Amino acid sequence: MIQKKIVAFLVIIIAYLLQTTIFQHLQLANVVPHLLLVVVVSYAYLRGRTSGLCIGFICGLILDMHGGTVIGLYAFILMSIGFVVGFCQKFYFTNNLLLPVILITASDFVYGIYYYITEFLMRGRLHLGFYFLHVILPEMIYTGIVGILLYRLIVALEHLLTRKREEA
Repeated sequence: MIQKKIVAFLVIIIAYLLQTTIFQHLQLANVVPHLLLVVVVSYAYLRGRTSGLCIGFICGLILDMHGGTVIGLYAFILMSIGFVVGFCQKFYFTNNLLLPVILITASDFVYGIYYYITEFLMRGRLHLGFYFLHVILPEMIYTGIVGILLYRLIVALEHLLTRKREEA
């Protein structure tokens, strides 16, 4: 059990480092894939609501400390996304990638809308169409594509840890 927590924490740190360093240089359409969101959605889908909530909170706090304007905003957004996606654990299929990709892109859309409301709409900037076409949509596509690879990696790690625990 402790191994799963350590591995999840290492995955969070690696995703954060990749998102803030390497992928900053791999921008497409001026957006970067949201790897921490992929981590939250993946673990919530694989492990359920509680893990989605906890991992979402940790990832959100890391983002808040990195560059958030308000402490707790990213934590709230990722926590709520992780909790809601955790309900989909009932529909978990190991070989099917369709539902995880839909969950990742839909979660990125929800994240983009939350971010728009809290950072732009509250300040009187009402250009949702422009923000959707130039930020939310490209980020959804980029995050969905990169999310497939990261999700596969997380699933492989989970199966490896489960197999090791069953053998012991």
